[in-house]
Amino acid sequence: QVQLVESGGGLVQPGGSLRLSCAASGSFVRINTMGWYRQAPGKERELVAFVTSDGGIIKYGDFVKGRFTISRDNAKNTLYLQMNSLKLEDTAIYYCNAVLSISYYSTQNYWGQGTQVAVSS
Repeated sequence: QVQLVESGGGLVQPGGSLRLSCAASGSFVRINTMGWYRQAPGKERELVAFVTSDGGIIKYGDFVKGRFTISRDNAKNTLYLQMNSLKLEDTAIYYCNAVLSISYYSTQNYWGQGTQVAVSS
């Protein structure tokens, strides 16, 4: 069974920083694209950032504006999101997403359980 487990969320003041992690475990052949999404109360889930398996393509949501950095450690099957200069509007549940090759012929999309990020003074 495949699991994506996020960690690193919490409460931070405006202008502060947090580093989120997402560790993939279970039975799979390969991790393809990984990304972070977020959902604030009353809003739709939106893309924060994604990165391809080799790191060759990285895309950020327009609201990031250079404040966040996505990275991955393929040896550890782990995805990271370094968030700096956090704003009140960054408050949301942050979800890890991964497209996994569960066999040589099949891929599936997985979500983590989410980690809460709260920015408040």
